[in-house]
Amino acid sequence: MGTLAEDDRALMTATADVAGEKVAEARQRLATALENGKELVGRVREKAVERAQAAEQVTRKNPGQIIAIAFGVGAVIGLLLARRGRA
Repeated sequence: MGTLAEDDRALMTATADVAGEKVAEARQRLATALENGKELVGRVREKAVERAQAAEQVTRKNPGQIIAIAFGVGAVIGLLLARRGRA
């Protein structure tokens, strides 16, 4: 996202002296798209933080269950890989 923002700024600067309705419309669409992208990234980041905090709380409250689940998932993956190796 940072690189996209830098490219956007460079394009806006490079086309600042170019006149024309189509160029102005394109610049406006680009600015709008960049702003929408920033908002989307912000919302995704907030959701990720919320879910990470929720997962941490569950892990702290139920460490035994988490270990059992991880063991079970690991065992299933191990069995699947072992079968795949025999075939």
